[in-house]
Amino acid sequence: MSSSALTHDQPSAAMPGALVLLLAAGAGLAAAALYYSQPMLGVLAGEFQASPVAIGLVPTLTQLGYALGLILLAPLGDRFDRRRIILGKAAILCVALLTAAAAPSIGVLLAASLAIGISATLAQDIVPAAATLAPETSRGKTVGTVMTGLLLGILLSRVVSGFVAEHAGWRSMFVVAALSIALLGVAVWRGLPRFVPTTQLSYLALMGTLGALWQRHNGLRRAALAQGLLSVGFSAFWSTLAVMLHAAPFHLGSAAAGAFGLAGAAGALAAPLAGKMADRKGPEVVTRIGAGLVVAAFIVMALGSMGTGGPLWLIAVGAVVFDLGVQASLIAHQTIVYSLEPAARSRLNAVLMGGMFIGMASGAWLGSQALAQWGWPGVCGLAALAGGLALSVRLWPKNK
Repeated sequence: MSSSALTHDQPSAAMPGALVLLLAAGAGLAAAALYYSQPMLGVLAGEFQASPVAIGLVPTLTQLGYALGLILLAPLGDRFDRRRIILGKAAILCVALLTAAAAPSIGVLLAASLAIGISATLAQDIVPAAATLAPETSRGKTVGTVMTGLLLGILLSRVVSGFVAEHAGWRSMFVVAALSIALLGVAVWRGLPRFVPTTQLSYLALMGTLGALWQRHNGLRRAALAQGLLSVGFSAFWSTLAVMLHAAPFHLGSAAAGAFGLAGAAGALAAPLAGKMADRKGPEVVTRIGAGLVVAAFIVMALGSMGTGGPLWLIAVGAVVFDLGVQASLIAHQTIVYSLEPAARSRLNAVLMGGMFIGMASGAWLGSQALAQWGWPGVCGLAALAGGLALSVRLWPKNK
């Protein structure tokens, strides 16, 4: 692949399969860095003698860092060459992961978690790059394919993390993660074309346009709010699952907790289908179906877990269903947002994903509080409520 500069404002030729694969793998590896810690939270709590609320700050700060990075850094993709931005963030992410691997205290781990979140936003530089390179007629499918890579990275990261932590220790997992990002950097340097900026605005002016985009596009506001609410439940579930399984009555290790990522991955595999449906029937329908699946899954899990954590098979089935709903909604929301202003895709994506990861950070914190106060049924109830609010946003008339 040549590294010649490309604008690709309105590409007509189909994207090479190798390039789509690179983008999907890159998004997945970058996003995975956000979630390696989650199956290991029970082990980390024992290592640093931290309470459930204190150890809950690890995923909370990671997601918060991601939200900050999206809002403050992702808009730069419209101002500078996205390829250079991706390479720079990959280098920083490597250093942050190695710092986490060597962390001597919970304080250092928390600082590294924040840095991991900020630099892992390179995943959200890759997604608008895919939307820019893809032909308009297959943009939903292409974004769906890249998002499948991203989502599989999120979900399978738990499986890999749990296994590696169980057999080689949690520090080894962070080292493996750093090596994967280093390899990604080499692949991007060799395989991704350069991008010509779509604006010459200064950074402050560029940031100022975020508010203008928010005010101008009702579709952006609805998408960010609905996806943020869905993300509250998503993060509450995955941020507390390992802690719940580590305790009575299950007493399961990090490998078992990580294995539940396979259930979530099954739902994520349907993301390209959501993209195709959004291309054919419109993304609005997909957002409503997705939110409905999330609500149904968490209501059933909440009812089935009264008094205990609930049967493991119910948790696994619920993970398949709600992950499918969350990912389908995300693909549809991205299809909506990317069609609003092609020249501002990085900024539009920053607002959408910023809202999503504010929801993620809130869900991680609220989930740990709910688990401490009301146990697993409280976590499922919180997620069901957030999903219901997201569905109400999608059902609300567009002109409201």
